Amino acid sequence: MNKLLLIAGFALLTSFGVSTEYSEDIQFFVAGDTLKTLEPKEEHPSEAYVITNLLKRIHYRKLALNDSISSVIFDNYLESLDPNKATFYASDIEGFESYRYKLDDQIPEGDLQFAYDVFDIYRKRSLSQIDYVFELLKTEFDFSKEEHYVFDREDANWPENQEERNEIWRKIIKNQALSYKLTGREWSDISESLTKRYQRIQKAIYQYNSEDVFQSYMNAYTNAYDPHTDYFSPPDAENFQIDMSLSLEGIGARLMQNLDYTQVAEIIPGGPAYKSKQLHKDDKIIGVAQGDDGEFVDVIGWRLDDVVARIRGEKGSVVRLQILKASEGINALPDTLRLVREKINLEQQAAKAEMIPITEGNTTYNLGVITVPSFYLNFEELRAGKEDYRSTTRDVKKLITDLESQGMDGLLIDLRFNGGGSLQEAIEMSGLFIPDGPVVQVRNYDQSVDKMDDEDGGEVFYDGPLAVLVNRGSASASEIFSGAIQDYRRGVIIGESTFGKGTVQNVIDLSRYIRNPELNLGQVKMTLAKFYRVTGSSNQRVGIAPDVHFPSIYSQEDFGEASRENALPWDEIASAKFNPTNSISEELLDHLNALYREDLNTDPDLQKLVRDIEKAKENRNRKSVSLNLETRKANSNNDEDDLATAVDNSDIVEKDEIDEKLKKDPYLKEGLKLLAAMKKYKIG
Repeated sequence: MNKLLLIAGFALLTSFGVSTEYSEDIQFFVAGDTLKTLEPKEEHPSEAYVITNLLKRIHYRKLALNDSISSVIFDNYLESLDPNKATFYASDIEGFESYRYKLDDQIPEGDLQFAYDVFDIYRKRSLSQIDYVFELLKTEFDFSKEEHYVFDREDANWPENQEERNEIWRKIIKNQALSYKLTGREWSDISESLTKRYQRIQKAIYQYNSEDVFQSYMNAYTNAYDPHTDYFSPPDAENFQIDMSLSLEGIGARLMQNLDYTQVAEIIPGGPAYKSKQLHKDDKIIGVAQGDDGEFVDVIGWRLDDVVARIRGEKGSVVRLQILKASEGINALPDTLRLVREKINLEQQAAKAEMIPITEGNTTYNLGVITVPSFYLNFEELRAGKEDYRSTTRDVKKLITDLESQGMDGLLIDLRFNGGGSLQEAIEMSGLFIPDGPVVQVRNYDQSVDKMDDEDGGEVFYDGPLAVLVNRGSASASEIFSGAIQDYRRGVIIGESTFGKGTVQNVIDLSRYIRNPELNLGQVKMTLAKFYRVTGSSNQRVGIAPDVHFPSIYSQEDFGEASRENALPWDEIASAKFNPTNSISEELLDHLNALYREDLNTDPDLQKLVRDIEKAKENRNRKSVSLNLETRKANSNNDEDDLATAVDNSDIVEKDEIDEKLKKDPYLKEGLKLLAAMKKYKIG
């Protein structure tokens, strides 16, 4: 058996044009029969066939599976395995190139061997590199030497040989060691910690299975159509798609495993992670510490359930996380986030309101703030016929009624970091502020267009001054609501440009098409439709541009739909017939923007935020970092290490506390000042 495997491995290397000098390494791995050759499972060819047909028939983007798509799949797959070009050799890539335009023919036929052959070389290269890491960690680095680690290798070439690759990894490991050194740790401790990290990664590499390879390859395939079309492996104990609903207790995030990393799959509205405004979908958690003084434990290469066990804990206790932000891509440097654990329940995810008095001149305005973390609807209660079923619109109506009973002068809807939710609720909540008419248009994969109307009988529930606060984290249903308010000229949109997600997905179970109860099959999340505003313009890529535009740390190219490979393009369809309210005039918008520009020059809190944003942009644009201890110390002293949990907008506070709260949230403060100006403008 071992002899046959050795021959197969040798043939694999020569078929890709890879130097055979490494065949001895393969013999070492195979001799112990510990690194098994991975092959497609029985059901994988059928699943690939079904996925191909689903993409062809019902995906919104009608792309022919041809050589162009094959090339995208090829690049996607290699990037998923080696995003920093630090594992494969240039000769490996050269050998793979002969398959660049063949994958479109192979996948529909169930020929998946390319993925498994490449993955075998990836494992072999990774394991040999880890051996080099262990050697490096036997001797302390010279941190007085002035050299730089270039972490942005997007435009770099793959290393030509082992010497080049070792030099890349020497600087990678030195940078990781220096990060520990800056916290005051001694070399023996640093060496031990990093050795354990790479031992875990080594173990994980040995544990990769056929399902892992198939999932990575299918996602390289589906993501060639758009970034929201994904393949999910079956949820069994041997793969990485583990249900993390239990992780709702603790920080309020669902987590998943992505090879060696623990990755954020979803942020739960209302929980500590949501309130922090600092942890987002696809961020990676690389370290966990208990309390304010506990040491960080490196969790790269850990099993998902072990990471979750460290993150979860008693309500009220502190956990600190080291995270790599997805928005900063492969160039991300670790941030530290402090969170206070809570038990997450529906009440914390619901819309909340408070009254905040703002004094302008000699007049004090009572301004209502309703924070909507998501557009939710209790479908089970609705289907059961329960009259008081829970929904965003119902909750917001009650909150408005309560605020008006307190003498509300104007209303601000805070949709920052609201990633979406129920389309029905976005439409119905829009209807609280606008008369009858279309709220959004949906074009389906067959090009038919549905106009989704507000059908509340023409009743406008609240007709006073209205502002909507948004940021780059506002997406999907949030953009539908904001776009409708803007198009009907009913309220003023304030903040940053939104995320720009204008597509609709549905999850399809492959067992519907492959009827074999003995097979454990996966699912495909498929993009089936696209949202359009009543004007006919798509939200896709561009998002909602606010009427008063606040500075943002991220541009559309850095963070948002436009930053994603193969995102569907912006386009437009025919406008729907609608009657704007014209509550917001161009003169009012000019007035508000003039006031905002004045505040930029006079408000110290706003000015400090702008300075912080500019500094963060500079740091994010760095492509390298010093490996000199003293230089790094000097730079570290200028940075804030901890991202503290943000203030919960639902707190009821006294005036001094309100002032402190608004000082910590300059955008809310400025939004309320502009809302007060709207009220004054209307009555002046």
